[in-house]
Amino acid sequence: MLKPVETGAAVVVCNTCRLSPDRREDEDGRRGGALLVDALRRVQEKEPALAGVAVQEMPCLFACQRHCAVHIRAPGKVGYVLGDFAADETAARAILTYAALHAQSAEGVVRYADWPEGVKGHFITRMPPEGFVCS
Repeated sequence: MLKPVETGAAVVVCNTCRLSPDRREDEDGRRGGALLVDALRRVQEKEPALAGVAVQEMPCLFACQRHCAVHIRAPGKVGYVLGDFAADETAARAILTYAALHAQSAEGVVRYADWPEGVKGHFITRMPPEGFVCS
């Protein structure tokens, strides 16, 4: 069940997520998560400064009450699950910008004033790295 991936800063995308609260997929039968993966990769092609964060995908993050869910993580840092995104480049840019700031931070904590508008209100949970709890 586990598949090895490169370690480092990453956005793990649920590629089976719904497109929206009331739609499972688009007119072509593609799930929202798969469309978001494509949008993230398109943004990285256009904006190489955001390419330092890996885009990794897997089926189901178990955040099924929220559509287009992602997990932002980096070794030794607090990780976050976010959801309710549109599967478009605007959301992808906000996610990658936040993930890049997260990767540059000491512990995975980004000042709220530095958050891109597109991630505000999308946080579901935070997870401490192995061997730590948050204080």
